[in-house]
Amino acid sequence: MSESENGVTASQNENKRSVEEEYEKRRETIASIDHGIALNASGHKDQLKRHFNILHLCGLALTIDNAWIALGGSITISIFNGGPPGILYELLTAGFYYAFIGASIAELASAIPSAGGVYHWASVAGGPRFGRILGFFTGFVNFAGWIFDLASIVQIVSNASVQMYAVFHPDLVIHPWHVFVAFVLITWSACAFVIFCNRFMPTLQHVGTFLVIAGGLVTIIVVAAMPKTHASNAFVWKDFDNQTGWSGGVAFLTGVLNGAFTIGTPDAITHMAEELPRPKRDLPKGIFVQVGLGVLVAFLYGITISYAISDLDAVLSWPGSFPLAAIYNQATGDKGGTFGLLFIVFLSLLVCTISTLLMVSRIWWALARDNATPFPHIFSYVHETLSCPISATLLCGTMSWLFSVLCTGLGAIALGSKTAFQDLAGSFIILSTTSYALAIAPHLLSGRKNIPPGPFWMGKAGFLVNGLTVLFIVFFNIFFCFPYVLPVTVQAMNYNSVILVGVITLTGIWWLAWGLKMYPGPKIATIYGEH
Repeated sequence: MSESENGVTASQNENKRSVEEEYEKRRETIASIDHGIALNASGHKDQLKRHFNILHLCGLALTIDNAWIALGGSITISIFNGGPPGILYELLTAGFYYAFIGASIAELASAIPSAGGVYHWASVAGGPRFGRILGFFTGFVNFAGWIFDLASIVQIVSNASVQMYAVFHPDLVIHPWHVFVAFVLITWSACAFVIFCNRFMPTLQHVGTFLVIAGGLVTIIVVAAMPKTHASNAFVWKDFDNQTGWSGGVAFLTGVLNGAFTIGTPDAITHMAEELPRPKRDLPKGIFVQVGLGVLVAFLYGITISYAISDLDAVLSWPGSFPLAAIYNQATGDKGGTFGLLFIVFLSLLVCTISTLLMVSRIWWALARDNATPFPHIFSYVHETLSCPISATLLCGTMSWLFSVLCTGLGAIALGSKTAFQDLAGSFIILSTTSYALAIAPHLLSGRKNIPPGPFWMGKAGFLVNGLTVLFIVFFNIFFCFPYVLPVTVQAMNYNSVILVGVITLTGIWWLAWGLKMYPGPKIATIYGEH
């Protein structure tokens, strides 16, 4: 080899070492300097104010999850899949399942805190060969899942609001359009708050935390103390009442969906990473608080409402729009008591709706910022005075000309199907966990080498935790696609598998039409040396 060739090689090695050193510096800090511009862990300039501390973060995690209310609001899923024992044991099973998901996500969030969340992690974990396309699909699947969650939450609060009116108007015949009107009003009110009141968001999380904790305690005490008679221990813990037509094992596994919906938001706060001063250390704490407290409070609440049921058939055949109202009515025997308990649900879910919309808008904004969405310059725009991506927020609150399955549009599904809520909740769980698997599986298959360790890192134990996480996701998602009841009818069909295939197909079309040539991949992949 000539001296000139040796010189070139030495120069290349020196440049490579220099680049690697720069990457390492950027890994060590939340914000770095690149050509004089402050970069955060996603490789972009900070545009959102970092005004959330650890208490705000935990409040946000609890209010988005709203576990005990989610359990009660989605009780129509598990009450048919085993009665009270189904509610309780299926919740515990879901808690065990999501403990693995939470640990895997906490590790990734600690390593790479960014608003893109699983989208960015999949891009880095996939490596230079697969990272770009893997991240693209992960981002859109995750976003679609959260849109379904937003719609399902607004569906619950809309049903609760209509049911509150019906408490004092027993002659009212509740029609689906009543719920849909409430759905639209609540959605747009939440949009207005997210856009114009962002500076009050940390305070709102304190209010939400108070409602979740204090409201939960008040509800548990009232529902436990007021019934003249309580259900038997056998009714609550032993008598598995399967109304689905499936065998007991299948009914149980499909009913875990209720528990999964109750605590299935472990990645929610990771999308707020760029609004935290210490995301690498605080995000894992928030995730563990959300999953742990969510399971605990929801389990206590589930026990309470189970003992309050005096007539299960009346709950199953409740003519109103919100079966939880039947349980509250049996527990209190009083219209005022029923209304008061429903009002706690209503207030808590309003905060939950606002928090979820805030978080979902950050997902779309992160995708647009990396040129993955249609009209990326529009949707990546941030009004820095309001500290809000306004266009992304509005998109997430309405049916736009680009996507026909967003929040308001999904609310209309209830006009034609009694199983609409189960499809909304099920699609959220299936799509969100699929996006988790798309980030965790390549992390595992790459030998956990592409993701740089953060403050929370599981080491060798991570191989077992990540592996079980992916297996659990595949296992449970198969059962969550089973028909809800037998015999199968068009009205009671489970369309979750159709929705999953539809989302992936639409994403594939958009990849071929736009992403293949116009999507460069996220900047974070360059920062971590993958592209």
